[in-house]
Amino acid sequence: MNKRILRSALAVLLVFLAGCTTTGPGSGDPDLRRRNIDAGVDNALSELFRQVGGSQELVEQARGVLVFPAVLRAGFIFGAARGQGALRVGGETQSYHATTSGSFGWQAGAQSTAVFLLFMTDQALSRFQNSRGWTVGADASVTLLSVGANAQVSTATAQQPVVGFVLVNSGLMAGISLDGTRITQLNL
Repeated sequence: MNKRILRSALAVLLVFLAGCTTTGPGSGDPDLRRRNIDAGVDNALSELFRQVGGSQELVEQARGVLVFPAVLRAGFIFGAARGQGALRVGGETQSYHATTSGSFGWQAGAQSTAVFLLFMTDQALSRFQNSRGWTVGADASVTLLSVGANAQVSTATAQQPVVGFVLVNSGLMAGISLDGTRITQLNL
């Protein structure tokens, strides 16, 4: 690989990661951060329910739902993604989490997505809650749900222990993998 391209890719990735460490106004106030994350989760869930038929019923059936309302993905050859969210059980926030992932391959650009992980069984939720850090693909497989032409959730794939949605402004995102995504609890 051309060393110049590699250096450029690494520079873009470092700038992106440096930008992810600043959380904006009120980053020093944990209560304000919790309120901002909760507001983002509320908005992301409303958008999911509006865009994807059957998603609200599926979320209500889940033992817990982990929502990352704004996961920023960016990359040029090397890519990275980062976001913050909350775990809700019974409609109430139980804990706050960060997600990070990296990738390598032909890619260029940036995109913000909302990521939803639904724990459909008590065992799947318990394994997540008792972990010190949870990695998609290593600690559990996540079945990404897609919708058909009528924008309805397929009930066949909704029978898995952990299911997920990735939502962009134009609807569910296709051709994405969450494998290797690391989720850690925030101390807020």
